[in-house]
Amino acid sequence: MSVTISVPPQLLLERILTLEIVRVTERAAVSAARLRGHGNEKAADQAAVDAMRRELNKIPIQGTVVIGEGERDEAPMLFIGEKVGSDAGPEVDIAVDPLEGTTLCAKNMPGSIATMAMAEGGTLLNAPDVYMQKIAVGPGYPKHVVDLDAPPAENIRRLARAKDVHPSAITALVLDRPRHADIINAIRSTGAAVRLITDGDVAGVIHTADPENTGVDIYMGTGGAPEGVLAAAALRCIGGQMQCRLILDTDEKRERAMKMGIKDLNMVYGIEDMARGDCLFAATGVTDGSLLSGVKFRKNVIETETVVMRSVTGTVRIIKGEHRQFEKFHLD
Repeated sequence: MSVTISVPPQLLLERILTLEIVRVTERAAVSAARLRGHGNEKAADQAAVDAMRRELNKIPIQGTVVIGEGERDEAPMLFIGEKVGSDAGPEVDIAVDPLEGTTLCAKNMPGSIATMAMAEGGTLLNAPDVYMQKIAVGPGYPKHVVDLDAPPAENIRRLARAKDVHPSAITALVLDRPRHADIINAIRSTGAAVRLITDGDVAGVIHTADPENTGVDIYMGTGGAPEGVLAAAALRCIGGQMQCRLILDTDEKRERAMKMGIKDLNMVYGIEDMARGDCLFAATGVTDGSLLSGVKFRKNVIETETVVMRSVTGTVRIIKGEHRQFEKFHLD
């Protein structure tokens, strides 16, 4: 007797697609990892993009890329508006950063990841590739414990009060950029510590969700808007608070934002403004980092480590892969 297993529509993203998006980020991470330490950012990025596109097109979805690779760096893109998938199955929004931390990968430094999010069609913010102001904290705090428009020192003091600790017990994660000098000085003026990162603010925001293990309580500063949407998708799954605002400081950027459907150019976006509905998030380590271990090339096996999350259930899975069929990675 044959048995038919039916999957309710509301479970489709999880049951069918959870492992599929893991395969996508695994392939991208392995392809990029082959070029770790070679000093060629664009080649590593291109390898990740090609692998990610190839795997996305095998998945039974009608996918639209709403967050793509960065135009800012003239990078090889999975471009905004690109259609991916086998053109069968649910309509979904796709956000990708095939190689977050291209410099980290090129220099074989910690923290480079391959990452993507998938959500029900029409639920991810279609953000232009511009910079974005960001502030993020993990779960368990009162609503509006921090405020994007409050001074950095005030946000540190607010968070310290919410944790019932002195500001000196707070650590803020900030991208190491000249534009953040005032933010860094303001944070340190409270007695709080600053941890600087050279790249990788998707992972940086995710670190706030688990301060006991990461040592990071709050993320502040400006970074790419695509990375902001990806980080929001992750926090949508694991909890936390995030506020962002697009930096639209030229006529060209404002026009581009309006063409993409942005009506309020000064809007402060919360997590659910950027990632609504059911969404999945996955990231695979390229280089070793505090979030994930990097790809390991053994004699007869390739090892990967991936985190995959789902918003509706709040489930977080850590998947350690051992891959013995190297040809699936299209490695030379």
